[in-house]
Amino acid sequence: MLIGTAKSEHGPSIELTPIIDMVFLLLIFFLVATTYQQSERQMQIALPEAEGSGPLSTTLREIIVTVDASGGVVVGGREISLDELRAIVGDAVERNPDQKVSVRGDRDVPYGTMARVLDVCRAAGAPQPFLDTVPIR
Repeated sequence: MLIGTAKSEHGPSIELTPIIDMVFLLLIFFLVATTYQQSERQMQIALPEAEGSGPLSTTLREIIVTVDASGGVVVGGREISLDELRAIVGDAVERNPDQKVSVRGDRDVPYGTMARVLDVCRAAGAPQPFLDTVPIR
C-alpha cells in the first residue's frame, strides 16, 4: 500500500495586508495635505460678483493673496505688509517666471486698496495677477 503525503493544492501566496495598509496610509496622507492647501480659500470673505468669473481652482504653484474687509493682506495664513508681499511674490517669480498669483478681495474693500495690492504683485514681476470673483446669481 502506498501512503502519499498530503500535497498542498495552493501554491505560494503573496500577503496583501501590508500593501493594503500602505495604500490606506497614502490615501490619508494626501487627504490631509489637500485640506491644508485649501485653507486659504476657506477664509470668510465676501467676493464681488462678475459675469466673467471662472471656477475657483487651486494649483500647487499658485500664490493666494487675500485682502480682508479691513484691508489686511493675508498670505499663507498670516497677515503681511505690502513690502513683505512684494518680497514673497518677487522671490517666487525669480524661481518660476510663470508664477501664478491669485488675489481674493472682500467686496467691501476700497478700490484703492485692491489696486495697490495688484500693483505690488505686478511690480514684483507677476505676469498677470488674477482677481478672484464669484458668478452672478
